[in-house]
Amino acid sequence: MSHTVQEQPRATPVIGEYEVVVVGGGPAGLMAAASAAREGRSTVLIERYGFLGGAGTMGGLSTFCGLHARVRGEHLRVVRGHADELLDRLDRMDGLSEPHLSVQDRIQAQAFDISAYKVAADEFLVGSGVDILFHATAVGVAMAAEDRIDAVLIESKSGRAALRGQVFIDGSGDADLVRWSGAPVEKSPELLYPSLMFRINGVDHRSAGEAWRTVATLMEDAEARGERTFPRKKPIVRPQRNPLEWRANLTQLSNEDGSAVDGTDLWQLSHGELQGRRQVWDVFGFIRDHAPGFADAYVVDIAPQIGIRETYRSIGAYQLSEADILDCVDFEDAIGVQGWPVEAHVEGTVEFRFPPRGLESRGFNQLPYRMLVPQGVDNLLTVGRSASMTQWGQSSARVTGPCFVMGQAAGTAAHLSLSEGTAVAGIEVGRLQQRLADAGAYLGADLPPDD
Repeated sequence: MSHTVQEQPRATPVIGEYEVVVVGGGPAGLMAAASAAREGRSTVLIERYGFLGGAGTMGGLSTFCGLHARVRGEHLRVVRGHADELLDRLDRMDGLSEPHLSVQDRIQAQAFDISAYKVAADEFLVGSGVDILFHATAVGVAMAAEDRIDAVLIESKSGRAALRGQVFIDGSGDADLVRWSGAPVEKSPELLYPSLMFRINGVDHRSAGEAWRTVATLMEDAEARGERTFPRKKPIVRPQRNPLEWRANLTQLSNEDGSAVDGTDLWQLSHGELQGRRQVWDVFGFIRDHAPGFADAYVVDIAPQIGIRETYRSIGAYQLSEADILDCVDFEDAIGVQGWPVEAHVEGTVEFRFPPRGLESRGFNQLPYRMLVPQGVDNLLTVGRSASMTQWGQSSARVTGPCFVMGQAAGTAAHLSLSEGTAVAGIEVGRLQQRLADAGAYLGADLPPDD
């Protein structure tokens, strides 16, 4: 029996031609599309779901990590620029909580309402002049030459189609365009573990108190007594904008051999979804039965998809490393900064590593433009968790704040590549930095603004 099926050759219709084509509507992709369109470039964003936000919405994360840094002991927001407008929109919709201390009370994160974020992101992109194609999955590229993409191929309920572009931005999370175009990528032999987020409603928040501490202690005690085992330590249980509702991250998804579920393997993804929902129901039952304030609570939502932290990464002109994070490194081609710690989801737990020197640390590193530039393809940039980083560098810079930074820089760089008539690797970085600064981005050369 043949193990292949022969498909008929076909001509794929081109349904649009744009100056900038962005794949993926997560935080990096939406900022990339908005910044390119605001520079006057015809821009389309391709998103496989019916809404934007990436892990923040489809993954149920409901929290912005990496917007802030602890700068010599003071908590400051260091991600600026177009992110300011998006956050302002959320705030006007009463969909944004005040920043709260997270990760051993050492850095701030900021919760948001998922539904409000979906609407705010829609308005942000439409108001910027971006065309959005929802329910469209990128499945390949057509190359104009060995070093140049001609079009992205998509599949949807309307069939197979192509979108031509002059500059392409890969915000797929899995380096899809990078791989399909033949640029080098890597995937760690031992991946970071995914999770499945869920939300709990009907919480008596007065009785629950600091449940993020209580639940962790209850889990540790139950394991110490030999009564229970849990898929991961260091649970996250936090209130949302309305304290009746809490978000929870207590799962860790693995294969039968204990390895992490691979987000680019169909069978493993399917297994992970089933396993994740079983874990959600099991651990929620423990919280309901043991944690104060949760006796009448219920699971109101399980995220539409498991949250993937790592698959393929581009091997670009520079790979951001763990040392860059921990040493708070500067770069001549800086496009912004980020201050989230290294967050390694390893087997059974989460390891956090911060810059040393405690309160004396500057608390953030710059991000170089070179990490957005794949090798060997002149009109391609990659942003988000598949940008050019080592595994442990990516464990820090994959979160929302640095994704906003990368996206705004990539969209602006696409505009400069077109206006200068150069490959994306050859743009004048000084011009890029000036345009980012003019748009309100903080590049880290001086002290960050104080809210």
